[in-house]
Order: sequence, then structure tokens, then C-alpha cells
Amino acid sequence: MIEILATLSASAAAGMRIGMPLLIIGLLQGSNLWSEVPLLSHISPHVLLWSLTSWSVFELFASKRLLGQRLLQVVQLLLSPLVGAIMGLAVASATSTPNWLIASIGGLLAFVLQLVQIGWFYRLRGLPLWAVFLQDTLCIALVLFAFDAPWQGGLIALILLWFAVRSAKQWYEWSHRGRRKN
Repeated sequence: MIEILATLSASAAAGMRIGMPLLIIGLLQGSNLWSEVPLLSHISPHVLLWSLTSWSVFELFASKRLLGQRLLQVVQLLLSPLVGAIMGLAVASATSTPNWLIASIGGLLAFVLQLVQIGWFYRLRGLPLWAVFLQDTLCIALVLFAFDAPWQGGLIALILLWFAVRSAKQWYEWSHRGRRKN
């Protein structure tokens, strides 16, 4: 059960940012870097460190501007399922649950959270700066919780999933109110 909660926590982080969670996971593994992370263990650690650091810095600065948010959304929408699956597999290595199930759960959660972000972006015509800072903070916290406090991280991920369901309901009602007025 702990591994599933850790998977949810790490995958939720991947649903907010792509480079930052992968960078943090590598750095938390110490001198091993990404040697225990599926798919990433086949890439040179120096290349990964440079590319993930560059992408994380780009994510941090681009997410603060409207045009940067739009650009990031396209990339994150395409890559969030893959990164969510990698993150899930990276933190749930000691479970008897099949890897395909962990990867599927992690990828789907990351994808759903990314879709919710895109929905709010278009609903609000851009995410406010306070929300972007909250995303950055929550992303870092979820990765750290996945390793140190999986219960709390999993609970936060489930609350985010609940928020996603509530958002979808709210958007559905909003769209039907708009149709009735026309």
C-alpha cells in the first residue's frame, strides 16, 4: 500500500512539471543518480543532469509568462504520461504489483492532472502567478513526500484527483449554462 501511495505522489508531481521531478529523483539517489530509474538508467548521468537541469530552469521561468505557459502545456501534455510512468516505477521498486500496472496508474494520474491544468488555463485565460508558484512548491513537496512520507504524499495526490473530478463537474455545468443562454 505504501508503494502505491508513493507512486501516486511521484506521478502527481509529474502531472505538474516534467523536468523538476526527474531531476529531484536523480539527486535524491546520491552518487547513483538515475541508475535505479527505468529508461533513464540507460542514458549518461552527465547528459541527464545537464538536460534535466536546463529543462527545469526553463520550466520555472517559462511558467511565469502566458506564452511560456502555452508552450509548456503542449510539451507537458505529450510527455506527462511517460514521465508519470517513470516516476511511479522509480519510487515503487519494492512492490509485488506488476510494473505495467504501476506505470499505467502513474501515467494516467499525471495525464489527468495535466489536463486539469490546461482546462483551468483556458478557463482563466492564463494561470495566475500565485497558482504557478503553488504548482512549483507542490511539485517539489510531492517528490520529497514520495520518498520520505508516502502516506501524506499519496493523500495529497488523492486530494488533487478529487479536485480534478470536481473541476470537470464544474466545467460541465459551466458549459451547459452557456448553452442554455444561447
